[in-house]
Amino acid sequence: MRNIKLIIEYDGTAYAGWQVQPNGLSIQEVVEGALERMLGEPARLRSSGRTDAGVHARGMVACFNTDKTLPLRAFREGLNTMLPDDIAVRDAAEVPLAFNPRFDASCKHYRYTILQDPLRSPLARGVAWRLAGPLDLDAMRAACAELVGEHDFAAFQAAGCAAKTTVRIINSLELKEHGRFIYLDVNGTGFLRNMVRIMAGTLVEVGRGRRTPADVARLLRDGDRQISGITAPPHGLCLMEVFYPPEVL
Repeated sequence: MRNIKLIIEYDGTAYAGWQVQPNGLSIQEVVEGALERMLGEPARLRSSGRTDAGVHARGMVACFNTDKTLPLRAFREGLNTMLPDDIAVRDAAEVPLAFNPRFDASCKHYRYTILQDPLRSPLARGVAWRLAGPLDLDAMRAACAELVGEHDFAAFQAAGCAAKTTVRIINSLELKEHGRFIYLDVNGTGFLRNMVRIMAGTLVEVGRGRRTPADVARLLRDGDRQISGITAPPHGLCLMEVFYPPEVL
């Protein structure tokens, strides 16, 4: 038996999220369908996590077991011929049977993209949250610093989150400018449901002068989702990369 690890890139616009679900087509369902056609038998993917409807990924990690002796290029070039244009396998590798893409991950990198522009951009509309007015980027950076470290992020989780604990560790949270685009790069050991999007929405409210960096620190202390910021739209979020310690690969 082999354990094959795939790195999958996708545009999540047309999908109900990564995970198979009854209310719409998922990325997992599409990739598993392509694998079944290739292998001649069902294949169940185990992933590094899930993304919500409309969220994108450059580096979703997923594994499946097979006893087929196909070369790795079949799981990359060959599988890509069976996938739609908005999903692609970027890499395939054989890893130890014990490797688990979710539980062996050490941290994840998400990016939230904001477009600062009074005019709409047809090319950016599916990958960035457009904001017409100016943002105070210095205040946003000060608020970012409040979120770094180990905190109780109860105020930054969506309703229905099934996590056993709301304590998470954010290793870094950086705000970068590139022309009209603002990138929020978040690296953490784990995330609650909609956590990055709520963080992005709250930081935008700081940038608009509706909150202060001290307000963000207070949200962490109070843990009340009802008084934290809005949930930023899903299309601005992208899972960039999942990291693993070398000993598990």
